[in-house]
Amino acid sequence: MHSSAIVALTAGEARLSVSAATDVGSVRAINEDSYIAQPPLFVVADGMGGHAHGDRASQTVVSVLRDSFAAGSIPAPEQVLAAIRDANDAVLGFSDEDGARVLSGTTLVGIALVEARGADYAHWMIFNIGDSRVYSWDGRHLIQLSVDHSAVQELVDAGVLTSAEALVHPDRNIITRAIGASEDADADVWLLPAIGAQSFLICSDGLTKELEDDAIAQIMTQHAADGDRSSIADALVAAALRSGGRDNVTVVVVESSIDQPLIDEEETSDRALRTVEYLEDTRPRA
Repeated sequence: MHSSAIVALTAGEARLSVSAATDVGSVRAINEDSYIAQPPLFVVADGMGGHAHGDRASQTVVSVLRDSFAAGSIPAPEQVLAAIRDANDAVLGFSDEDGARVLSGTTLVGIALVEARGADYAHWMIFNIGDSRVYSWDGRHLIQLSVDHSAVQELVDAGVLTSAEALVHPDRNIITRAIGASEDADADVWLLPAIGAQSFLICSDGLTKELEDDAIAQIMTQHAADGDRSSIADALVAAALRSGGRDNVTVVVVESSIDQPLIDEEETSDRALRTVEYLEDTRPRA
């Protein structure tokens, strides 16, 4: 699907173009991925395979988040975090016919256009639980912004594995955080000033386990050069299927052009992180 929207901000406006696609893949019988591609939220949830009702978990998370905000509204970061907690509670509440709790879960990754307390300009709020990913895209290069919550990422961070070794490690599918895994929805969260032209790729691991980042960037760059941005998500999903399609694959590409007052990006990013006290004092990867 492809859509466009103009969203009014307190100062200025955001012009958004969105491309999204999902596929069950070549191996699995059920698509456990779900997504939102409508301002203010752009989200991918990947239901946990091997757990009961992984598809139900991702669908529930997406439903709770979508119902939490009116289309085109601009929430505060607190409201997004509250919606994530509500989604986690909903998945924790799953039960079978006999009333016993059902083990179910899903990753959650996304971006939201927010207006933070104490700031006079909008921000992109990046949030992540699990190993689905958010990237920034400058027209040629991808930069992973989110940090994978996975067993192999911890080994990479500790210097035990290389990134290449992590891709084929037997524990590569083990994640260390998920919606529905505990009563605390422990999301990593960052704020980025929403300035000028910015683009983001949000995806499940059905894309990143089939295609390396350079290959993803090449496809996106080629479509941009051809002037065919509306089908970028379809092209990425098709490429993942050609590479094996061993998992469900979901892609959301968000391109924004935002007119706001002139601001100092470095200064405002630091200020936002200090002002919004409940956010972790971290930065997306650079």
